[in-house]
Amino acid sequence: MIVPLSQPDITQLEIDAVLSVLNGTQLSLGPKMEEFEQRVATYIGVPYAIAVSSGTAGLHLSLLSLGIGSGHEVIVPSFTFIAAANAVRHAGAAPVFIDIDRGTLNLDPALIEAAIMPRTRAIMAVHTFGYPAAMSEILCIARKHGLRVIEDACEAIGAECEGQKVGSFGDAAVFGFYPNKQITTGEGGIVVTRDGGLARTVKALRNQGRYPSDQWHQHSVLGYNYRLSEMNCALGCAQMMRIDEILAKREQAASLYDDALKAIPGVELPTRLAGNDKISWFVYVIRLLENSDRRDAIVAALQERGIQCGRYFAPIHQQPAYAGWDMRHPLPVTERESRRTIALPFFSNISREQIDCVADALGSVLQP
Repeated sequence: MIVPLSQPDITQLEIDAVLSVLNGTQLSLGPKMEEFEQRVATYIGVPYAIAVSSGTAGLHLSLLSLGIGSGHEVIVPSFTFIAAANAVRHAGAAPVFIDIDRGTLNLDPALIEAAIMPRTRAIMAVHTFGYPAAMSEILCIARKHGLRVIEDACEAIGAECEGQKVGSFGDAAVFGFYPNKQITTGEGGIVVTRDGGLARTVKALRNQGRYPSDQWHQHSVLGYNYRLSEMNCALGCAQMMRIDEILAKREQAASLYDDALKAIPGVELPTRLAGNDKISWFVYVIRLLENSDRRDAIVAALQERGIQCGRYFAPIHQQPAYAGWDMRHPLPVTERESRRTIALPFFSNISREQIDCVADALGSVLQP
């Protein structure tokens, strides 16, 4: 049996929604974009949402709209998708990497203050794998030092920190909707915020620097083509109508994995959260207890058996694009944990049979 790493959850509702746009006359900057933005804003609990072409674009525009650019520094984790640090560099600023908490694999708040320097302007709090970052502690530090907070929630729609939806804490937050995410628009992202001025700037920057009050072909600021089409937004509207169902299916899949893998020696299951914190299951990532030097060989062996899996995440500071980067702070947890993580096949409609197949293959590969 071949088990894919990820798979979007698309029903006839989504197909009909996209077809309805194609049967119309407006394919960009239309009513479906406005509907999608409103649905996401309402779900997160903030007044403003601005749809953009990708999560990466959303991070880029959030940084620019907060006035972060050349000569500035932004604190980010290295254990995350490379887009987080790339967006900082695209804005002209420099990412400063600090280490992570071993349990959640998010930024370790205890290490933030030591990384704050005169040029520090913001903290990028990534909700890695759908685990909420420690937002109360991060916000307390940010306020103390006059820093902005951007939530990279691209993997975390529906996650909650102390009973509050992630994305509603920072100056701005970004969700991503690539096909492997909890919900998808095919390609796309969205910026959410409580700041009306920031929302207005992001809206202008995504559309070639044109404010809604500008005349056609009047461009007030240097902008970008970061628009999201009506087809993408129609797909997103349909997915948002089903988001509770989709997240519940992913929670059930994670529980099935826990049951299937708990008896396999040498495997550490994903951390479970207590209290009012809530995971939004983006991926199901196990960690090897020992022999992490065998991780890549184990991944290859699983793939040979038809089990698609991956290294989530290879640290950013170890990527060729960051060779020679100024590393001010040691990252022992990042480097240790990244060597022993394996993302197993995970998606909304994964079956018990597929999960059992993955568990059988993993148990076989891990045998001495």
